Amino acid sequence: MPRGDKDSYTDKQKRKAAHIEQGYERRGAAKPEAERRAWATVNKESGGGNKSGSGRGKPDSHVSASRGGRAHKSGSPEQRSAAARKGWETRRRNQR
Repeated sequence: MPRGDKDSYTDKQKRKAAHIEQGYERRGAAKPEAERRAWATVNKESGGGNKSGSGRGKPDSHVSASRGGRAHKSGSPEQRSAAARKGWETRRRNQR
């Protein structure tokens, strides 16, 4: 199998790569770069092509997907509470 051949990937992996690629393109990455990143993400989550046989391979880890949003709580509970209070006061002030 030549380098870059995607025959050993499942249909689900191919769909996932296409979806990830669209996301990168929407955020401004060039088409070749978006495709490279998308397949790197699929490989990281699933360990590469899984089409070797029924029941073989490992389940996807979703390690890359868990990085979105707030990965870690920032600051102590008191700091988070103060930030929430400040935001509430700002929103109330700007309502008028």
